[in-house]
Amino acid sequence: MRGWSMAAGVAAAMIAGLLGGCDQDKPPVPEARPVKSVVVGQRPAGEPVVLTGQVRARTEINLAFRLSGHMIDRTVRIGDQVAPGQVIAHLDDQIQKNTLLQAEALLSAARAQLVEARNTYARQNGLLSKGFASNAQFDQARQALESAEAQVVSAEAQVKSAREQLSYTILTADAAGTVIATGAEAGEVVAAGQPVVQIASDGGRDAVFAVSGPVMRALPEKPAFSVALTEDATIGASGHIREIAPQADPVTRTYTVKVALDNPPEAMQLGSTVSGTTLLDAPEGMEVPSSAIVHGGTASAVWVVDPKALTVSLRDVTVARYEPASVILSGGVQPGEIIVTAGVQSLHPGQTVRLLGSSS
Repeated sequence: MRGWSMAAGVAAAMIAGLLGGCDQDKPPVPEARPVKSVVVGQRPAGEPVVLTGQVRARTEINLAFRLSGHMIDRTVRIGDQVAPGQVIAHLDDQIQKNTLLQAEALLSAARAQLVEARNTYARQNGLLSKGFASNAQFDQARQALESAEAQVVSAEAQVKSAREQLSYTILTADAAGTVIATGAEAGEVVAAGQPVVQIASDGGRDAVFAVSGPVMRALPEKPAFSVALTEDATIGASGHIREIAPQADPVTRTYTVKVALDNPPEAMQLGSTVSGTTLLDAPEGMEVPSSAIVHGGTASAVWVVDPKALTVSLRDVTVARYEPASVILSGGVQPGEIIVTAGVQSLHPGQTVRLLGSSS
């Protein structure tokens, strides 16, 4: 009996060894790679976009002196209402007054010489008709008269110019509006053309937005805007694009778009922050995160997940448009399919994956 027990034990050990050897020959089951995913959704055409901007006057005027000089006063401040022709500021005008006095004195002298030349011409003309004066004397009198007349015309022009220069020392408003900025204070020496005040003219108002390049390209030809105050969406007005900057700002790389407001309420004061909503002329398609796209040569593809087997396959897609954080696809995938959005560079066809959740 003892020998039988030993034999049975040896046999059991051999069977166990054989079974262990079989397990070692089996290939290990590959571990599923964790990935982030998203379910493809259909994006409708005419997607709304919301822009943030500011209310500004349709016309903003920079008022400046035509002369350089010492500004002795400025009669308006920021926020003041001004009327057409209202005096805004004065320059020290002593030099211009002296110039005008000198020009008027020269004009008086020229007029006196003209009177004398006319009398001489009339006298020589009478003597010539009676034969008491020569033709040379008459011609000399005529030339003196013409020269005196020219001197008067020149002196009158100098007086007119001096008066205009004197008027330039007074800065007046061209239109009714509100002072929104100042560029010089009383006591400063200002240069010709240097803005002294900036006036927002009464009348039309614009909502001004800084628009990115992708949104600019997606705007329809004549988009309609709905503009409302950011702090109170119940106060709003409709609008349409009045002006688009021809080139992007070199710093922000955005385009300035001015939307003319139709009958804006009084609550939309200058400088108010507003939100503008319009519909983009965007094609219908599927929007996916940019990280889901695999670029290979000239083609683009995504990793599509089989929801039952949890394996991935690479599929070519057609890109309709690139946006800052996403890509619009017009073909290659269907709404409801699952695609990988993170870890796309380390996958291979048929690989098993473990979905960690969706990403946007």
